[in-house]
Amino acid sequence: MGKTGIRTANKVSFDKPASEQPSLHFVDINTRTDGIQIPPPKVPFSGTIKNGETVKIECVDWTGGQIGNNDSADDMLNVDLTKIHYLSGPFEVEDAQPGDLLLVEIMDVQPFEDQPWGFTGVFDKNNGGGFLDELYPTAAKAIWDFEGIYCTSRHIPGVKFAGLIHPGILGCAPSAEVLDTWNAREGELIAANKLDRDVAKPPEPINVHAGAANAELKEKVGKEGARTIPGRPEHGGNCDIKNLSRGSKVYLPVHVPGAKFSVGDLHFS
Repeated sequence: MGKTGIRTANKVSFDKPASEQPSLHFVDINTRTDGIQIPPPKVPFSGTIKNGETVKIECVDWTGGQIGNNDSADDMLNVDLTKIHYLSGPFEVEDAQPGDLLLVEIMDVQPFEDQPWGFTGVFDKNNGGGFLDELYPTAAKAIWDFEGIYCTSRHIPGVKFAGLIHPGILGCAPSAEVLDTWNAREGELIAANKLDRDVAKPPEPINVHAGAANAELKEKVGKEGARTIPGRPEHGGNCDIKNLSRGSKVYLPVHVPGAKFSVGDLHFS
């Protein structure tokens, strides 16, 4: 029997808000009930991937579609930073068990054929800001059009460079014990922070999106689920490594049955 086409394990829609798509989430979907880790299937997987299977996974941009391909920076000015880092998943990987290493091989990363563009954004100092907001306090945006390995921008004429598309976030969900460790460790870090910068984001129920979770579980995830700042060594997460692109292999610790693998936050750099 000949080879079949590559299966799409996750599809996204540009016709509905990311917050209404059950195959997306932006917190690690794990929590506790009476001190006991919630087992599958109460924590919903968005799909299943066979061990060794090659699949295609569609992702939305990190803002969930809040930034448009236009010439106004108003969307950067008003971006809702409680609705960011939408991830595709979590996927059940067949046979994956706690204590395993999940090998993820990135075969290719490409933009959507009908939307071959991305953006560079500067947050307004009064809405997120950045490391250089004292020099650049005003929201700004540049749209970049992809042409093969190159990109150009109508907003920055004369500039053309080659880059790689790569996921900024990929990882497996924490166990309840690992999640407790994160929350304790990062709570201490936040309490000791004397900088005018976020060093970690604690659990935050505002605008939480937990995929296909029901209302009760969504509330628990909002109170306990990990946000994506900072990156964490126990599971991968928000690492923004440019060279994790086509041809890369990533080894991720598995903490829960099925691994609960998620990916998103695509970059071009």
